Parts: sequence; structure tokens; C-alpha cells
Amino acid sequence: MDHGAGKRKKRSTGGRLEALGKMSFLTHLVLGLGAQQSATVANPVPGSNPDLLPDFLVEPEDVYIVKNKPVLLVCKAMPATQIFFKCNGEWVRQVDHVIERSTDGSSGLPAMEVRINVSRQQVEKVFGLEEYWCQCVAWSSSGTTKSQKAYIRIAYLRKNFEQEPLAKEVSLEQGIVLPCRPPEGIPPAEVEWLRNEDLVDPSLDPNVYITREHSLVVRQARLADTANYTCVAKNIVARRRSASAAVIVYVDGSWSPWSKWSACGLDCTHWRSRECSDPAPRNGGEECRGTDLDTRNCTSDLCVHTASGPEDVALYVGLIAVAVCLLLLLLVLILVYCRKKEGLDSDVADSSILTSGFQPVSIKPSKADNPHLLTIQPDLSTTTTTYQGSLCPRQDGPSPKFQLTNGHLLSPLGGGRHTLHHSSPASEAEDFVSRLSTQNYFRSLPRGSSNMAYGTFNFLGGRLMIPNTGISLLIPPDAIPRGKIYEIYLTLHKPEDVRLPLAGCQTLLSPIVSCGPPGVLLTRPVILAMDHCGEPSPESWSLHLKKQSCEGSWEDVLHLGEEAPSHLYYCQLEAGACYVFTEQLGRFALVGEALSVAAAKRLKLLLFAPVACTSLEYNIRVYCLHDTHDALKEVVQLEKQLGGQLIQEPRILHFKDSYHNLRLSIHDVPSSLWKSKLLVSYQEIPFYHIWNGTQQYLHCTFTLERVSPSTSDLACKVWVWQVEGDGQSFNINFNITKDTRFAELLALESEGGVPALVGPSAFKIPFLIRQKIITSLDPPCSRGADWRTLAQKLHLDSHLSFFASKPSPTAMILNLWEARHFPNGNLSQLAAAVAGLGQPDAGLFTVSEAEC
Repeated sequence: MDHGAGKRKKRSTGGRLEALGKMSFLTHLVLGLGAQQSATVANPVPGSNPDLLPDFLVEPEDVYIVKNKPVLLVCKAMPATQIFFKCNGEWVRQVDHVIERSTDGSSGLPAMEVRINVSRQQVEKVFGLEEYWCQCVAWSSSGTTKSQKAYIRIAYLRKNFEQEPLAKEVSLEQGIVLPCRPPEGIPPAEVEWLRNEDLVDPSLDPNVYITREHSLVVRQARLADTANYTCVAKNIVARRRSASAAVIVYVDGSWSPWSKWSACGLDCTHWRSRECSDPAPRNGGEECRGTDLDTRNCTSDLCVHTASGPEDVALYVGLIAVAVCLLLLLLVLILVYCRKKEGLDSDVADSSILTSGFQPVSIKPSKADNPHLLTIQPDLSTTTTTYQGSLCPRQDGPSPKFQLTNGHLLSPLGGGRHTLHHSSPASEAEDFVSRLSTQNYFRSLPRGSSNMAYGTFNFLGGRLMIPNTGISLLIPPDAIPRGKIYEIYLTLHKPEDVRLPLAGCQTLLSPIVSCGPPGVLLTRPVILAMDHCGEPSPESWSLHLKKQSCEGSWEDVLHLGEEAPSHLYYCQLEAGACYVFTEQLGRFALVGEALSVAAAKRLKLLLFAPVACTSLEYNIRVYCLHDTHDALKEVVQLEKQLGGQLIQEPRILHFKDSYHNLRLSIHDVPSSLWKSKLLVSYQEIPFYHIWNGTQQYLHCTFTLERVSPSTSDLACKVWVWQVEGDGQSFNINFNITKDTRFAELLALESEGGVPALVGPSAFKIPFLIRQKIITSLDPPCSRGADWRTLAQKLHLDSHLSFFASKPSPTAMILNLWEARHFPNGNLSQLAAAVAGLGQPDAGLFTVSEAEC
């Protein structure tokens, strides 16, 4: 009321008008003049003229605060003696009003215009409680009038799209739907589409339209629709672009009509042809199937020939002579090939199976008609190393035996004299990659050595590993046929480099891994090991092993939990890894389909910051990645390039299939030392970006600014949580210039050394002892001392039907043990399990010198 009194002293109207204005103002304060949702509301004074109530010429309107700029609200009423603003039920101070008085020239009535500024800080004080609103109240001698409410909102537009368009390949005249869910924003973002950076205007092209959900729909795909499509979201704050989606409209080839039959030739045949041109394949479409040339025997009289003269006899004699010569030449070539093959087999067979001593050879691609078969050429660059000692000393008299007990049952064999060949390492990797790149199937293989391993193997087997990724390929003994030598590779692919279609609630749980070359003959299953980030539960997940065919399409080759012993594939699923038995090499991935909202993926949360901070700004990067070794390796390598260091111990978060986003926020930043540059209360990573599993390096950055260059201590909290789900909190308290105590937590290990191990050196169990165990445990035993009991002791009894379907169940068990426990497996535990089977023959697991 003091404000009203102050204003009344400045008024130039008569005393009675002042009294009425004061009475109206007092009445207003007593009754509260509650905020109402409607527009202008009049409260006349009893006995007054309602025509003289204030009438608003200008009312405050809804407005948005952009960044930190205050907004202006304006009111103008006539006749009016006083105007005040009321915001969220509280009167705005009189000093915050800017007032302009005037008199209407035609009616002589007093008019007033009032303006106020509303700042971002005022709105943020009530953020989350209710919306911020303001309203004008005007007085005249006849009463009061309230204006409509004006709502003031803080405008923003988040960076990440809730759903981005994905690349597609569609056939001609097929429909195309490119979904787009723009980032959350106030006011809601408007969406437009770009085709090769040109605006898509549905009013100019009736073949396209944009749905209410902002999806771009092409009714019938045309070749001209092949382009890069980008979804653009914009409001008054910012303009965001989605990742571009490449749409390829392809045309499958079709045959033209057959031509007319040709004239009958001397060989009593005629032909006709056609072309793959109606239409010709375009943009990667399929070639025409079938042949372009058709030949048949003639039925014309022109093909009836008789040997009526000496010229015909000479012709036939000459043809027979040529055929005989060709036959003799073919026989000679077959004999030469067989002799060379016998010599190679004897060389391989003479190699000691107790050492790594098989002789590698250089492998060259075969002829173009069969790219998967490998030919053998001797390697003249090999060198020979001789190791001294006697592995199996020959002595006169009976062959002594040594007993295998728990202590040394599976311990490495002693030193001996044998020969080990090593190929020349010069330009080996470059030669291998160049040979692979000549074949179409290998063009997508990464050219870096960090995500690839390869080696040359024969029937002795071996192992390939990609260091620090948890990915390996075990090639058991006799998996490669004797007499064959294969050059085998193992490759880790980046998700963005391989097009893996996911539908519905499917998500990628493992890395995408290739082993090859595809099509090689294997007589035993190899074992592919790779990590996964799923929380396996039959009630929550339906897990599928996918394999890519040579044509590029992905197929479900195994439904985990529903395996049949006769399947070509089998999988041992553990908490963080899976072991795939396969007799066909190729490209694999583990995909999960959520059956309920309880299905969860393990995310590893990592906090990185600069090792050295030379400016006032300091960035904290929070990564949210799959809990697999390969994802961790990629981020660690990236941060090394960025000059980052780990500032907190990693945490695990269980991310559920609830369609809720992941939120990240920073709190308790000491305002006297640091200033947060975050304009909103939290950041978000959209649910779909995490759930599909194909996007790398997902992270959010919190930018802090030091008040002084001398500030080095930082204490704050970082929260990461899924809405209505799991969450983690990091308490940061360290010195940004000195503290490196978390740096060694992510030191990458060597994982057992070289990526390729060949022969017995690739296995923990010595070869002869392995063979003795297999021979002893494969036959069924009435007392239970066979491979079934061994599987139970190793907790593998859920796979008995699969083991039983193989020629040697014991070999499958030992192969799986090797894949799971290399290189740090405990041989003593395996020895105890084998020795504790209760075999009646005490000398069952012995190896004689004659058997060496």
C-alpha cells in the first residue's frame, strides 16, 4: 500500500478521483485479486459507471527467454490511474516498473503504459514447481481490471535427436519411411528435411510428404530419390541436424527377350542370346540369374554329313590324334601333382606334434573361379632354429613310463631336440592385407593391425587373438584336414562400418567379428570367443547368433536356449562372454531381443578429463559404453589421442528396455572457485542411441570454468541415471594438476603375447596328454568315469547332448576349457578333475617313450 500512496502523490487528478483510486487499490489488496486464467477481468466499484472501467489496449503475451536475455512485458490501459504487474501471485516492485502517462486526444481520458523486464534467474527460481506467469492489474475511478496471463518460459533445444533416420536400400517403386524424432525443446522444434542439402518441399513433389510424427515418406521410390537425407530441427534457440542417412534406390536386372536362333553350324548346333538390360541393374541391384547364351542341337537337314571322300577321313583322323595327345598330357600333369602332394604330406607329418614345429608356407590366392581354395607354394625364406636336448631319449630294454599325477598331469613336457621353422617377417602384414583386398569379400576388412590378427595353420591347430578385446579364435587339433594349410584371419569391425539391421526391440550385445576365409573345409568345430554386455535371463531376453552371408544379408543361425545337437552352431553363454562352436567361418554378432522391460544391458561409465589444463576452461567427459573389452579399448585409445586421463574408478550401470533416456548432471560445484557453463539442469543421451548398440563413443561433456588460473582443486558430484531406472554417483575430489592415481586402472595388458600362436604352443594341455585323456574318457563307463563326469566337474553338464553328438565328446570339453581359460587357466584344477574320475586302471594316464 505504500507503493500505491507514493504513486498517488504524483497524480494530478482531483481529490475525489484519488479517493476512489485509493479505495479501489485497498479493496484489491484485501480481496487479493487472485490470478485467473481468463483474459481481461473487470471488478467494478458499486455505484460506479462500468463504462469507465480500464480497458486494456495492450496486454502481456506469452514469451520465451533465449539464453540469458531478459524479456519485456508491456501493458497499456485507458482510462487508467494505476497499473501494476503481478507475477506468480506476488506484486512486482514499483521501482521495477517503467510508466508512461498520456491523455487520449479524442475522449480526454487518462491512459497509462507500463513495462517490466523478466530475467532468466527469476524464472529459474520456480523451475519445476509451476510455470512462471505475469498479469497486469489496472485501476480507474470505477474499479479494477485484470489482463490475461502471460507465461514466460526458458527456451532451449537439446543436442541429441531422440530418433535419427537410418540408411536404407530399397528397390524401385518401393515405399520409403525415414523416421525422425527431434530433440526435446521449448518451444517444440519445427522439423524440415534436406535431400543432398536441398530442402524437401512436399508442396512441389506429390510423391513425398511429412507425417505429424515428422517422418519423411516417399510413396514410390525413384532413382532420383537416391541421396543423403538429413532431418533438421529448429526453434528460436538453435538449429540441430541429425546424422545423414544414405538412401539407395536399386534396380534388379532383368533379361531382354531372346534373339532369334542362329543358322545351324558345322558342329550341328545353333544358338540364341539375350542381355541383362531390361532393365540393367543399377545402384547395386542384383544381376540377372541364368545364362545369356543358349545352344541346342540342330534338327535341320544341313547337319546330315557323310564321309564320302578322303578329305573327311583325314579330318576325323586329325581330331582323334589331337584328343589322344591332350589325354596323355593330362595324365602327366596328374602324376606330377600327386608326387608333389605326397612330398608335402610327408613333410607335414614328419613335424613333431609336441612342438610348434610345422613349417609355414607362403599362401597365394587361387584362381578367380574359386577364391576360397588356397594353393600351396614353398617358402624359400624360412630359417631353421635347432633346440638341444632329448625330448624322448631312446634306450635299450623295455620302454620306461612316467606316471601322470595331480602334480604334473598337465605340466609342460621337458626340453628336447627338434626343429622349428620361422618365416621371414618382412612385409608380412602388408602382403597378407594386399592379398585379401583383391577379393570382394575382404574389401570391408579394417586395414589397421590393432583390430586384426592372422596366421598360417595346419592340422596341429592354433589360436588367434586380438589383444585387449576379449576376442579370440581357437583352432583345435585336426580341425584343419591333414595335408591342408590355411591362412586364417580374425577381424573386429566398427559398428558403423557394417550394416547390421535391427528390428523392434533388438539390440546389439557383442562386437561384430569376422573369421575367415569363408568356405574353407573344417573337420572339427572352431571356437570363437567374444564379450557381450547383456544380463542373460531367459525371462527377459531372446538371444540370437547372427551370421552374414556372402550376399551381405544377415541370418539368425542360432536361437540360444533352443539349440539342437545337429546344428552347425552352438554357444556357451556366460556372464560376460560367449563361446561359439562353428564349422563355418564368417561374420558373427550376438543380438538380443527384449521380452520385457526388465531386460538390461551393462553400461560402463568412465570419467575423463585433460591431463594438462592450460586455459580457464576444464572439460569432464562422461562416457557411456558397452561393458566389453573392445569398447573400452576404443575409448582408451581415443582419450590417449585427446590427452585425457581417468579421474574416477569406472562404474557399471544396468540400462533397461524402458524407453527412458539416460540423464547426466553435475552438482555441488564450489561457486567461489568454479563456474559451470551448463545452461540446463541435466544433459540427456536418447534411449535409442544407447539401445541399438551401434553408436560408439557416446558421451556428454561438462564444461567448468576456473575463477582464477591458480585454482587446481576440484570437488563436485556427477550423477548418471536412467529415468525410473538404475543410477550411479561419482564423488570427484582431486587436484587437476597433480592427481594421477586413476591413470593405471585402464592400462592395457598384452593378453598373452603375440596375436597368433601356432601348434601345441597355443594350448595349455600338452598334445600327447590330451590324446591320452580323450582315448580314456570317450568310451562309456558304467562306473561314471567317462566324459560325462568330467563335464559335470567342469560345470558343463547342460551341454551333454551337444558333446554326445560329436565323434569325440572329450575333445569338445577340452577345447572349450582351452578357449575359456587361456592364457591364465589353472592346469592343476583340470588335472584334479581328470584324476578324480575314479578310473580303475592306475596306469591309464601314462605316456610311454615308444608313444613319443
